[in-house]
Order: sequence, then structure tokens, then C-alpha cells
Amino acid sequence: MDARRLDHKALTELRKAAVKTVEEGESPERVARALQISRAAVYGWLARYRQGGWGTLDARKRGGRPHKLDGNALKWIYDTVTTENPLQLKFTFALWTGKMVGQAINDRFGIRLSKASVCRLLAQLGLSPQRPVWRAYQQHPDEVRKWLNEEYPRIRAVARRRKARIFFADEGWVRSNHHAGKARAIKNKTPAVGSMGARFGLNIINAITPQGEFRFMVARGRIRAAQFIEFMQRLLHGETRMVFLIVGGYPVHTSGRVRAFVETHKDRLCLFYLPFYSPEPNIT
Repeated sequence: MDARRLDHKALTELRKAAVKTVEEGESPERVARALQISRAAVYGWLARYRQGGWGTLDARKRGGRPHKLDGNALKWIYDTVTTENPLQLKFTFALWTGKMVGQAINDRFGIRLSKASVCRLLAQLGLSPQRPVWRAYQQHPDEVRKWLNEEYPRIRAVARRRKARIFFADEGWVRSNHHAGKARAIKNKTPAVGSMGARFGLNIINAITPQGEFRFMVARGRIRAAQFIEFMQRLLHGETRMVFLIVGGYPVHTSGRVRAFVETHKDRLCLFYLPFYSPEPNIT
């Protein structure tokens, strides 16, 4: 679409709609495809908006002070933050921070921006600060994909024929003083969370069905084969159907004692193993 053929009002609204959609998190490339305009036009509008706000998107206005960062520069920034690892640009940290993006802009274009300006720029490009998801380097994505597409459908089909119940099992831990998330409060008055002076932690073995039915057992100290066997005994208690238990390949799950227990209960219990380092290790 040739935006130059639109009247001033329609073009102004088109520009504002494109910029607002990018700010909400959509990529400039997808916005350009959806509106049937060039990517350069979208990045150019983003540069105008960054320079002077919504008023600069008025199609009737012409000229003005040149932008410090034009559309091509904004495209480079967006592509760099969304597709490049900071380590590739010789930074010492693997996650993009506002300070590092500012340094990258200075290295590339010779333009120094304050941290506040960089954060505002990233927000205008639809890039928000987010807590990263941890992934193990040792995990093999191809094996995970194969397990999901081939192995699990086979397990599910066998379970259906044998009228078995499928459980996914894993281990975790909780602390007595743990609290998650954020709380709304008066500015500059941080909310307090009460806790006991004596802190303690507990390990948990849990299992969940694809339908969301949840079982768990609390254990003190490190979870070993004896604790895992006790959990399987509890899982089988009162269960009238066979149990298909899917677990990770941790040593506690593959130990000789566990294999012996499963063998003696093979008419009621069958163990299946996930690919290496699946699910993600709890390293936070």
C-alpha cells in the first residue's frame, strides 16, 4: 500500500495505530505486513514518535529537527536485542540490560543516551524487561521434540489400551520464608512480609496427571531412592488401575532399588523416562 495516497487524517491514524501496536509488544515487521506497508515506514514513524511524541505523527507536519536515531537505527536496535546474544558483541553478561543497549548504541552510532532514554526507547519498540527462563545447555531440543511427537503419543496409546493412568513426577523444594511476586503499596513505603526467625526447608515429591489431578509427599532432607519408593507406594495405594509414571532421568529414578521395586510391581506400575535434562533443572 502506498501511504502517500492516503489523506492527512487517514495517514495520521495509520501511523498512530502502527506505533501503538509496536508499543504493545508486536514486532515492527509483523505490523508492516499487517498494514501492507514497508518496514522502513514503520521504523521511520517510530523514530518520529521517539523524537517528539504523538504530535510528530501528524501527516500535515513537515521538516523539523533531524532525529538522532532514524528508522534504520531503530531497526538495528530491535534486531540486535531480539536476535543477538550480548556475548556475541563482547559484553560480559548474557542478558540485555538498558546500560548494555546504551553502550551498543554508542558503539554503533556514536550517540550517547541516558539509561532512562534507552529504557524509554525499548518500551517504544515493544521490548519490556522480563524475567528469563532458565534452560540447560545439556538439553537436546531434537530429543525433546521427538519425545513429544513420537514417544509420548505411544505411551498414551498403550495407556489407553491397558486402561492405565498417566502421572508426571518430579521433585522440588520450598522454604518457610519464601514469598513470590510483587505487592501494590504506597510509593517509597516498601511492604513488609512477616516470617519466623527459625527458617527451614522441605523437599517435595509430586505427581500430576494430564487432567490436573495432583499428588505430593513432603520429605525432610535429601530425596533418595527410599523416599521415592515410598512415594510410589503411596501413589499405588488404593489405585485400582495401572499407573504409568513418567519421570526425569535423575539418579534417584534410575537406581537399582527403584528398578527392583518397579519390577516387583510390574503388573501395577510402569516407569518411563523423559529426555536428558527435561524438565528444566530448578537452578533459581
